[in-house]
Amino acid sequence: MNPQWVIAQIFTTLNTTLIKTIKNLFTSKTTHLELIGLPADNRLYCIGDIHGREDLLAQLHDLIYADAEDYSGSKTIVYLGDYIDRGPDSKQVIDLLIDNQQLNTFKKVYLLGNHEQVLLQFLHTADPNIANDWFKFGGISTLMSYGVQLRGIPTLKDLPRIRTELAKKIPTEHIKFYQNLALSYESGDYFFVHAGVKPKIKLDNQSQEDLLWIRDEFINSNLFHGRIIVHGHTVKQEPELLSNRIGIDTGAYNTGVLTSAVFEGFDCKFIQTNSR
Repeated sequence: MNPQWVIAQIFTTLNTTLIKTIKNLFTSKTTHLELIGLPADNRLYCIGDIHGREDLLAQLHDLIYADAEDYSGSKTIVYLGDYIDRGPDSKQVIDLLIDNQQLNTFKKVYLLGNHEQVLLQFLHTADPNIANDWFKFGGISTLMSYGVQLRGIPTLKDLPRIRTELAKKIPTEHIKFYQNLALSYESGDYFFVHAGVKPKIKLDNQSQEDLLWIRDEFINSNLFHGRIIVHGHTVKQEPELLSNRIGIDTGAYNTGVLTSAVFEGFDCKFIQTNSR
């Protein structure tokens, strides 16, 4: 095991900033919501985009386990989706998520990412455009992790064989896992989702397309969305903590840095693997 990958950087505890931000938002004239952060006696860990890096996920699980070992309250872990593609071990990531005995005292919430959505679309439709898009943004590595035989760059005539072989080689429990992924999760003043939300649309009226795919319109918005949005999908060198959103996709498949945000009351800190 590379020692530099197991270095944890709990590099920012931004509770003061976060408390001030939430107080400003929830005591404004436009809202009457009670200021709660997370409910008392609750700690929540939220993991960003994993993208086939089972090695980093295992290391981050170790760090989370150590961080939570002495905590006696309720513990939740939320995964923001994009478990597969790009990195070399998509199948192994899903195996670890399904059979994660190390964190068996945690409530676990698994969210859908746009990459899992496209995998399911590939399995259930013959549309070559879906296959083309998936292969371009990392699907080839997922096929390889499931043992699908590839003979060079896949062509249109290869798609039926590849689809059939993938359907045979994906374990049934993996299919059920993908099919049962949630679109979002709420706790206290936080709304957890893969990509983000469309500004000016109520959270319970958001489309699946926006929850999984939105980028610039959400990232560039300073509007408050009714909850602080915790999301992945858009890669940044460091986690972002802003007045209306917290972004934790640090490009793990490429950088070796997989990030977890840790919430307790009004506190927010980050735990990371680190190979920079």
